[in-house]
Amino acid sequence: MPSKEAVLHLLCGKIAAGKSTLSAELGRQPRSVVVGEDEWLTALYPGEVTSIADYARCSARLRAAIAPHIVSLLQLGISVVLDFPANTIASRAWMRGLFESAGSSHLLHHLDMPDNICRERLNARNASGQQAVVSAEKFDLVTS
Repeated sequence: MPSKEAVLHLLCGKIAAGKSTLSAELGRQPRSVVVGEDEWLTALYPGEVTSIADYARCSARLRAAIAPHIVSLLQLGISVVLDFPANTIASRAWMRGLFESAGSSHLLHHLDMPDNICRERLNARNASGQQAVVSAEKFDLVTS
């Protein structure tokens, strides 16, 4: 039986806008779990995601594989914080299919950060070595 209590949290924003930080905060709520695309892609495709085309291919495979699990979690009354970018119509359509299949509610979090703030955060993140390095050129391409 679908749970009306579970929420699928969707995040939209530029690279380094704070999506993963917000995801972690939302994931600390009771009966919530974070599903992070970056972690899954890194684990499943180590060293393989080096271009936008690689990302699109690997992300599509991950989304197809993980969708039934996300729906099941929502149906069990567990809120899911989907740390995947909801930046395109196609991404949001996939996400809509998840909460509609589960019969759960959803909440879109839009992080509207200026480019200069995102670039500063990205430079700091790149320097920390804790995440994959994203070049300024890739930031510009994705942001466009």
